[in-house]
Amino acid sequence: MFIGLVSFSFAQEVKDTSSINPSNLPTINLSTDEIDTEDDAEVSNVSSLLQGSKDVFVNTAGYTFGAARFKMRGYDTDQSELFMNGVQVNDIESGKIFYSTWGGLNDMMRDKEYINGLEQSSFAFGGVGGSNYITTRASSYRKNIGASYAISNRTYRNRFMLSYASGLMKNGWAVAVSGSKRWAQEGYQEGTFYDAYGYFLSVEKQFNKKHSIGLTAFGAPSRRGKAGGSVQEAYDLTNNNYYNPNWGYQDGEKRNSKVADSHKPHAILSYYFTPTDKTSITASASYAFGYYGNTSLNWYNTRDPRPDYYRYLPSYYDDPTAAAAAQEAFLNNSQLDWNYYYQVNAWNGNGRASYIVENRKTDYSEIKGNIFVNHKLNDHYTFDGGASYNNYTGRHYVVVDDLLGAEYYLDIDKFGERDFPNDPNMYDYDLNNPNKIRHVGDVISYDYDIHQIDYKGWAQIGAKLDHLDYFLAANLSQTTFWRTGHMKNGKFPDNSYGDSEKQNFLNYGVKGGATYKINGRNYIYANGYYGTKAPLTDNAFISPRTRDFVVDDLKSETIYSVEGGYHLRAPKIKARLSAYYTKFQDQTEVYSFYNDLYSTFTNQVLSGMDKQNIGIEFGAEGKINASFSATAVVALSQHTYTNRPTGLQFEENDASQLADPFTIYQKNFYQAGPQNAYSLGIKYNNPHFWFVTLTANYYQKNYLEINPARRTIPAVSNETGSDHIEEGSVVWHKIIDQEHLDDAFTLDLFFRKTWKIKGYYIYLNAGVNNILNNQDFITGGYEQRRNTYINESNTAADVNPDKFPPKYFYAYGINYFISLGFWY
Repeated sequence: MFIGLVSFSFAQEVKDTSSINPSNLPTINLSTDEIDTEDDAEVSNVSSLLQGSKDVFVNTAGYTFGAARFKMRGYDTDQSELFMNGVQVNDIESGKIFYSTWGGLNDMMRDKEYINGLEQSSFAFGGVGGSNYITTRASSYRKNIGASYAISNRTYRNRFMLSYASGLMKNGWAVAVSGSKRWAQEGYQEGTFYDAYGYFLSVEKQFNKKHSIGLTAFGAPSRRGKAGGSVQEAYDLTNNNYYNPNWGYQDGEKRNSKVADSHKPHAILSYYFTPTDKTSITASASYAFGYYGNTSLNWYNTRDPRPDYYRYLPSYYDDPTAAAAAQEAFLNNSQLDWNYYYQVNAWNGNGRASYIVENRKTDYSEIKGNIFVNHKLNDHYTFDGGASYNNYTGRHYVVVDDLLGAEYYLDIDKFGERDFPNDPNMYDYDLNNPNKIRHVGDVISYDYDIHQIDYKGWAQIGAKLDHLDYFLAANLSQTTFWRTGHMKNGKFPDNSYGDSEKQNFLNYGVKGGATYKINGRNYIYANGYYGTKAPLTDNAFISPRTRDFVVDDLKSETIYSVEGGYHLRAPKIKARLSAYYTKFQDQTEVYSFYNDLYSTFTNQVLSGMDKQNIGIEFGAEGKINASFSATAVVALSQHTYTNRPTGLQFEENDASQLADPFTIYQKNFYQAGPQNAYSLGIKYNNPHFWFVTLTANYYQKNYLEINPARRTIPAVSNETGSDHIEEGSVVWHKIIDQEHLDDAFTLDLFFRKTWKIKGYYIYLNAGVNNILNNQDFITGGYEQRRNTYINESNTAADVNPDKFPPKYFYAYGINYFISLGFWY
C-alpha cells in the first residue's frame, strides 16, 4: 500500500486562543453476487450489500495504521461494542475493549462479523463506532488439528499455539480446544519482558435442528514488564528513542518496577433455538472474574526514585556547572537504582520501609445475560431485537508487593501528614483499623468497590426491496452505579466508608439508514444516529480512592452522527468512499495531577466538553492482472474540541474546591493522534501458493494530547491580572500552542507460502514492518499535567513551560514476526 499523494484540509484550523490573555478485524460490505458477467445493470432485484467480508479500509486502519496509534474515525474503543456468542465483553468502567483478555487465542477468534459505523446489525443496536461479533460455537469450527510456532522482536519473542476441533460429530457433539504460550526474556525495549498463556474450550450439543446448547470458557493469564514514555531530553542524553525509565539492575539482573499482571477468565453458556426457518433465537449467560494488577514504586520521606524525574535532568538548572554535573550523574545512573532503595531501608535502622513496591489491583466479578431474536417477517422485511442484563463489581485496592529488605511499611498518607501534621486523623487511611503496620500482601492506601447494573433493550426493522434497502432501530437502557468504601478515610470519614448514593441514568438511541442499489455493482448509502450514553464510572467520581463525591450535575453525553458514501463491487475492483460527521456533547473527564500553583495533589474535572469528528474514508483493492493486485487506502479527517468546557479543581486532601469554576480555552484544538493516513500496496500472487505484499504508509497531522490546564487564564496570568505573560510572546506560544508532530513514512513487507503434503497443510508467514528502520517516528505522547504558574514566588518572567516538557512514544524500528504452522 504505497502512499496516496492526496492533499486535504478542513477550514478553520486556527486555535481558539483569542480570549486567553492571561480483528484481523475483518469483514464488511461485500456484494453477494460476486458477478463475473459484464452486464448486470438491468437486473430488477439487485442483491444487497452484506456484512461479513473483508473491507480493505477497515483492515488497514485497524492493523497497519495501528502502529501509529491511529483511531478509526478518531473514536476510542468505548464507542464500539464487541460481543462474543451474544454477550458484550467491553470493560464496564472504561467502556473500552481489551483484546488481551483472549490474547494468544487467534485460531479460535477468527469467526467475526464486523459492522462498520452506523450500519445495520442483526445482533445489537451497536455503538457509534460500530459493533463486532465473535462466534465461538464448537460446531462452527471445521474439523482440524493445528500447531504453530512464531518468533518476533516485538513485545514478545516467541509464541506457540496448539488447537483442535472435532467438527460436528454424528452424536451431535462438537468440541474445540486451544492453548498458547507467549514469552520473552526481553522485548523490543530494554527492561521489558513477557510471560503469557492462553486457554480455550468450547463444547456444543446439538439435540436436533432446532435446539443446541454450547459452553465456551477461555482466559489469558499474562505478566509483563512495561515500557514507559519519557521526555525528549532523556532520549537525547541516552541517544536512544526507546529509553525505558521503568527498570534498573538489582544484583546484576534487570528488574522492572512496573509489572502488569492480569487474568480475567470468561465462561459463556448459550442456547440456540431455531423454531422455524424464519426465526432464530440466541440466549446467553456469562460469568467473568479475575484481576488486573500494576506494580509501581512508592516512597516516604526520601528522594524520588524515578531516574528521569525533572530535578535530575540538566535542563532543571540555570547554572552551567550544576547542569553539567546533573548530566554526568544522569548518564552514570539513568536507570532505577534498586540497590540504593535496599540500602536506604537498611539505613533506617528500625525496620520501617522508605521504599516499597506496591501493586495497584482491580478484582473483577461480572454476571451478564443476553437474548436476541432474528425473524424474517416476509420476503422483504425482517425484525431483529434483544435485551441484556449486566451486574458488575470491581474492587480497587493496593497491596504491599515487596518491602525491599525492610520489615514493615507504615500506611499513612504522606501528603495528609505534610498538610495536617498536628491532626493524625487527617493522614489516616482507615480510621476503622488503628494498626498502620503493613507487611507483604497487606492492603494499603485505598480499598473500594465500583458497582454497576445495566438493563438494555433494542429493536430493529429492516427492508430489502428491489432497488432500496433501509432499516430503523431504537434502543433504551438503564444504568445504575455506586461506590462502596472498605476504608474510613480520616480526611473524609462521612463519605469514604460504606455505600454511596446511587447514580441513575436512563438513555436512548435511534438510528436508521438506506442503501440505493443502482445495480449489482454500484450502491449509494446514508445512515444517521442520535442518542445518549451514560457517563463512565471512570469519569464520574472525583476521587474514588478517598471519597464517594461525584461530579456536580453529572449527565449523559449526547451523540449525533451521520455517514454516507458509495460502494463499487465490480469483478476486478472493489472500493468504498465514505464521509462521516459525529458530534459528542456534554462529555465529562476527570484526571489527577500535582498542582504547582497550590502545591498539592489535585483532581481536575472537565464538564460539558464537546467534540467533533469529521472525515473521509477511501479504500480500494483491484486486480492488475493474474499475478498482481493493488490496494489504496486514504483517511482524511479533522477531529477537534468544539467548545470551552468548564473546569473545576479539588484538593485530594480536602473536600474544598481550590478555585471558582474556570474556562478551558480548548476550542478548535485537535484530539490526539494522526488525522490523516495513507496507504498504498502492491501484491504479487504466485501460482505455486505463495504471495508477497509491499505496503507503504504515510501519516500527517499528528497532534500531541493536550493538557487542558495550560489553556486557562491561571496558566498565563495571576489571579488579579496584574502580572501576566505577554500574549503572542515565545513563552505564551509554548504554553498555549498544541504540538504538531512530524509527518512519518513507513514501509512494510509480508510474505506467505503454503504447502499441501498428503492432507497436511503447512504455512509460513513472515512480516517485516518499518523495513527502512525509521526510529524517529513519534506515534504519540502527552503534555504533562504539571505546569509552572505565576504566584507569590514566581513572576511572569520566572514561568518556564519547558520545566515539565511533553512525554513521547516512538514507533519500533525495523521489526518482524515469522510463524511456521501446520493444519490437518
